[in-house]
Amino acid sequence: MTDCTVEVEPGVCKMNAKITARPSEDMMSIEVTIESPCDFIRKYAAKIGPLDAFGVMDIPIIQNPCYTATEGTIPHVACPIPAAVLKAVEVAADLGLPRDVVMRISKTE
Repeated sequence: MTDCTVEVEPGVCKMNAKITARPSEDMMSIEVTIESPCDFIRKYAAKIGPLDAFGVMDIPIIQNPCYTATEGTIPHVACPIPAAVLKAVEVAADLGLPRDVVMRISKTE
């Protein structure tokens, strides 16, 4: 296991975030920290405790703590931060490769 950093440019709000996922000393969990100027994301970050990496990768999305922690914290349902947290945990736990995720959004008139 190794540290993983994910930098997110979430879009129109321009409230960028830097997510760091770090294995605990006993290698039993992943500690997540999030730096962002967004008050909502900071509230969300405070609700994310150490995560069992194998556990969060095996829980349905509707029950996943990375998403349930959004209740009462992140009002924008399309915010990409929870997904980015899961990606960071996945890579930090050596359960996934460090590859960029890209969303290209356009509107056809």
